[in-house]
Amino acid sequence: MWSELTGQDAAIAVFRAAASASMSRVGAIPERGSAPVEGPEAASAPDARSMTHSWLITGPPGSGRSNLAYAFATALIAGDPDGDERTRIQVEARSHPDLHVLTTEGVIIKVADVRDIVKRSHYAPSVGRHRVIVVEDADRMTEQTSNVLLKELEEPPERTVWILCAPSEADLIPTIRSRVRSVRLQVPSIADVAELLVRRDGVDPGLAERAAREAQSHIGMAHRLATNEEARSRRAETLRLALGVRSAATAVMTASRLLEIAGDDAKAITELRDQEEREHALRSLGLSPGQAIPPALRSQIKALEDDQKRRATRSLRDGIDRILVDLASLYRDVLLLQLEAQVPLVNREIEAELRAAAAAATPARTLATLDAIQLARIRIEGNVAPALALEAMLVSAIRRPGTERGAA
Repeated sequence: MWSELTGQDAAIAVFRAAASASMSRVGAIPERGSAPVEGPEAASAPDARSMTHSWLITGPPGSGRSNLAYAFATALIAGDPDGDERTRIQVEARSHPDLHVLTTEGVIIKVADVRDIVKRSHYAPSVGRHRVIVVEDADRMTEQTSNVLLKELEEPPERTVWILCAPSEADLIPTIRSRVRSVRLQVPSIADVAELLVRRDGVDPGLAERAAREAQSHIGMAHRLATNEEARSRRAETLRLALGVRSAATAVMTASRLLEIAGDDAKAITELRDQEEREHALRSLGLSPGQAIPPALRSQIKALEDDQKRRATRSLRDGIDRILVDLASLYRDVLLLQLEAQVPLVNREIEAELRAAAAAATPARTLATLDAIQLARIRIEGNVAPALALEAMLVSAIRRPGTERGAA
């Protein structure tokens, strides 16, 4: 069950030691304010000190935070560092009675959802050795929501384990950080991600390497680029559009098209899932496709539709952010060429276009564009209209063919 966690040997060693310790002693007390656990030496002795009841897994997007959380949950529930097949299948399906998952399809995690999962955390394990609560995207909790968790993380029931996932410790309030043991994940190498795609998904090695490189080692995005031709086409169009910005007018038009691309990408991710959810909901209510929904059941369908709308909003934001990350890789490559740095390019398939863009501006201008991309991400996260944020960012990316770098 650990085999798909590529490039995370040190973290796996920590969690295997903790799972071993949990077998010998149930009820280890969390060490408040303990230093982050890093490196295989931290897991050299599987004694009771290796196990706590409140964990925080941090790492950049795509590093495999949630995958590691569920592998650890499998080991804890099964009472075996390697888990067992039945438990693994149930955990992967999120159907194990001793596993509870708190996640959100929206922008934030609701307080009501946290209160509900806190109640569930007090149930004794039904069939496994532990009851495990996994909180994905814990950084999406507001301060008020986080405060609901504080006491539970400090003194959880004896056989309950909390596993929080977030990009970094700084994304959580200090009182949460003081009540968990942190394990930081590394960014997996391009070679490791490519090898995973070849081994797990049967992807051609050349395509796997390109997908891993263009995804910048984001495992989920690398899988999508390697297995979805439309996703690859949308990314290629994004880079081509950005390199074609020649004036403020084209910046505005390009921003509009980038929003359309993000929308198409979000729709491709959510449309099929939305349809399957609706069909499942209708069947569970005893309705056949096309049958009119009785008034008494409309509120349940309305609640599902509201959840899907929130997911669509978040998916669109995520799509815009992916575009900005791709643009950051583009201008990072431009800057490397301007500085004549001997560093591999992310987008080496379009090196000729990158060199033309590098010749049309100064390194200082490219740095300003990279800063503008980061500012656009911050603005969109702060609910600034995405079109305005993208337009402002793209104005800084204007390149005019034939412009001498010294005069740009």
